[in-house]
Amino acid sequence: MRKRIYEIIAHSDREDKLSRAYDYIMIAVIIISLIPLAFKESNALFDFIDKASAIIFIIDYAARLLTADLKLGKKWASFILYPFTPMAIIDLISILPTFLPVSSGLRLLKVFRLLRSFRVFRAFKMFRYSKSVEVIVNVIRKQSTPLIAVGTMALGYVLISALVIFNVEPDTFGSFFDAIYWATVSLTTMGYGDIYPVSTAGRIVTMLSSFMGIAIVALPSGIITAGFMDEISKKDDEENQDADR
Repeated sequence: MRKRIYEIIAHSDREDKLSRAYDYIMIAVIIISLIPLAFKESNALFDFIDKASAIIFIIDYAARLLTADLKLGKKWASFILYPFTPMAIIDLISILPTFLPVSSGLRLLKVFRLLRSFRVFRAFKMFRYSKSVEVIVNVIRKQSTPLIAVGTMALGYVLISALVIFNVEPDTFGSFFDAIYWATVSLTTMGYGDIYPVSTAGRIVTMLSSFMGIAIVALPSGIITAGFMDEISKKDDEENQDADR
């Protein structure tokens, strides 16, 4: 019985229609549960959606905890380790805000909003049920070494650019955090324009850092694209082999 439950809630064989139906149902529940977050006002329907989806998530969490040994393969220790796995933590964070009692006092208003925003973590639950997302996660996992290298380069770029511009234009950038914000926005080529250098030296630094930022931003795109194509090709080969059998 537990093995069959695990086969249904985990990624199973393509021919397992019940498992595929479970994935589709859970994706639908996740999407519906996020609808109330798009509105400032609450009503009876939104409260019902929130509580009903949370109950479904609790049942899913309990089923996964019940079959933790089949997933982790560490016997009784699996039941202790599973709650600390990344997806289990996301599951728990997405459930708790619905049932945590929060006072309506003004002091706890910000806390309430923070807890409410935690429900956004339900979107990350789709990683478990979507095959497309699974492909992307596999790509990122396999390309983790070059992506970490690029991330380290980007972090170095942000810090160095921030230090340079902060010392070149101390009057424009009131704090080092402002300089980091400017460097990050420049790296991503967003260019909000709320903070910008006004001196000639500062503009030169901006031009040089912009050229470097474009190069750094382009690197992960190429890495992920190449990995994505390899993963798609691998999936096609596996499907062709299954069809030949």
